[in-house]
Amino acid sequence: MSIPVATTTIQLSKETKKTLESMKLHPRETYEEVLGRILEDLRELSEQTKKEIEQAIREIKAGKYRTHEQLRSEMGY
Repeated sequence: MSIPVATTTIQLSKETKKTLESMKLHPRETYEEVLGRILEDLRELSEQTKKEIEQAIREIKAGKYRTHEQLRSEMGY
């Protein structure tokens, strides 16, 4: 049994394409398969996890974070 397929063209930035390429489990994996895995992961997130992610994104955008270098310095490394 074959799965119905829709054909479309999308534009991706070079960085997004590079990121998707790096997420392939094997060289012949399609972008359809990569995106399917990503979407499945998103569906599995609990509402609480989604809220925490949204809060973290707001904090990062507001500049409320420390870099690895800052943490290393604070820890004396």
